[in-house]
Amino acid sequence: MKRVVVKVGTHVLSEQNRLCKERILNLVEFLVALMQKHEVILVSSGAVAAGYSLLKLDKKLLHNRQAIAAVGQPQLMAMYNKKLEKFGKSGAQLLLTADDFDSRKRCYHAKCTIDTLLENGILPIINENDATATEELVFGDNDQLSSRVAYYFGADLLILLSDIDGYYDKDPHKHEDAKMRKIVHEIEPSELEVEKSANFAFATGGIVTKLKAADFLLERKKSMFIASGFDLSDVKSYMLEGVHKGGTLFTCKD
Repeated sequence: MKRVVVKVGTHVLSEQNRLCKERILNLVEFLVALMQKHEVILVSSGAVAAGYSLLKLDKKLLHNRQAIAAVGQPQLMAMYNKKLEKFGKSGAQLLLTADDFDSRKRCYHAKCTIDTLLENGILPIINENDATATEELVFGDNDQLSSRVAYYFGADLLILLSDIDGYYDKDPHKHEDAKMRKIVHEIEPSELEVEKSANFAFATGGIVTKLKAADFLLERKKSMFIASGFDLSDVKSYMLEGVHKGGTLFTCKD
């Protein structure tokens, strides 16, 4: 693998209505280690959680969420760069919307920017442009955004780090005998119709958005790996040591 996209969700990045510095440091430490082996692009949620500590408005109202995100985005980037500096690295912000991928010209220029950043050892940090992308704020689809980033910007693998540590044969919160599916080659249409579930105040997605991202990539012969963002041991084992201990890999059959 030459190029890898890592997507991290709001639940992982925040705690008690604010950014969790310890988890972000752990994430950055992993990203820096990954950068020694691969070109790495980060897709990061967390702007609303970051902004809410400074602008406590009712998040149920769309324009309030957009304003909170506008406040929070620079806070989120400042946090990343502060942690990256500890390892002699820097990050660069790119805010994208679905329209950018629909435009061949804008998509091409975004890729050129990312290519240049990677060539110079800079970590591209991508987020949805929450101030204008209303659908993302309503339906919460940085999973979908990251799958487009992986495909259109030439990555071999998308890594999703979230509160979901893998894909199970049944809901592990309801069934003690649920077993993780470590490798998945195809996704049935019925699996994409599971009702979205989000049991976190800032999160707006669930396992179905991750399955849709995986399905998008599988159809295009790309791979995706889901692992816990709270305990990075599984993703470290898989990406840094080449050992698949935990997490789910979605990949096409050889």
